[in-house]
Amino acid sequence: MNENQGRAVATLDGVSMRRYTTGQVILDDIDWTVRSGEHWALLGPNGAGKTSILRLVGATNFPTTGTVEVLGHRLGRVDVRELRALIGHVSTSQRVPLDLPGHAVVLTGHSGTVQPLWKTYDDEVRERAHALLAELQVKELADRPYGVCSGGQRARLLIARALMADPALLLLDEPFNALDLPSREDLIDTMRQLALGRPELATVTVTHHLEELSPAISHALLLREGRVLARGAVDDVLTKDLMTSCFGRPIEVTRHAGRWLARSGDQV
Repeated sequence: MNENQGRAVATLDGVSMRRYTTGQVILDDIDWTVRSGEHWALLGPNGAGKTSILRLVGATNFPTTGTVEVLGHRLGRVDVRELRALIGHVSTSQRVPLDLPGHAVVLTGHSGTVQPLWKTYDDEVRERAHALLAELQVKELADRPYGVCSGGQRARLLIARALMADPALLLLDEPFNALDLPSREDLIDTMRQLALGRPELATVTVTHHLEELSPAISHALLLREGRVLARGAVDDVLTKDLMTSCFGRPIEVTRHAGRWLARSGDQV
C-alpha cells in the first residue's frame, strides 16, 4: 500500500450540499483529502452521497457550503471546463458511438468529445492512443467497433480514453457495473497494473462490492446519509464494526491475498 504523503490532488473542507428545490441535505460537513499515489474506494449504501462527492472532485458540481480544491484550483475561482480536461473520468453511462473503433474511442479523450475531431490528432497523439491500448492490454481492439466489445473491454477502452489527458486524478464511477466474473477479474488486474505503472496517479473508485476492489486500493471512505463514517487506510476502515455501522446490518469482512470479501454476518 502507498502510505506516503504526496501532494494533495483533491481536498474537500467543510463541504455540504443541499438540493436547491427541497433543501434536502445530500452531503453534510465533509472533510476529505486525496493525495497523489493514493487509491481510494468510496463505499456506502444507495443514497449515501457517493456520486455527489465524485461530481465535486470531478468539477461537475459545486458545494452549497465549504470549499473544494482540485489539482490546486478552488471551485468557483477557476474555469471548470479547463479543469475537467485535466481529470480522468470513467463511467459506464458515458456516451460512446457504438460504431466507433477502439482506437478512435481513445482518441476522443484527447479532444474531450463524443465524436472524433480527426484534424486535431497528429501522429504523436495517434501513437499515444495506441500506446494506451497496449498499456490497458486491449491493443487488439484498435479496429473493433465499440458496440461489439464486451463490458470488460469497454471499461478498459474508457480508462485508456480517460488517460489521454495524462491526468493526476482518475475517477471511476462503478466501473464494474454489469461485468461477468472473467471481465471483472481482468479489470481488477488492469487497475493493479495501472497503479504499479503510474505511481503518482491518484484514483477514486465508487463501488458497492468489496470483491471489486483491486489489491492496489490503499484507502477507503465510508459514507452514510451524507456524512463521513470513516476514512483512512483501507485496513483501518474496512472492518467488521465499521462496515456494519455503514450498511446497517451485520457484515463480516475478510481479506485474502490482497482481495476483500464482505457478507452478511447473520448468514450461516
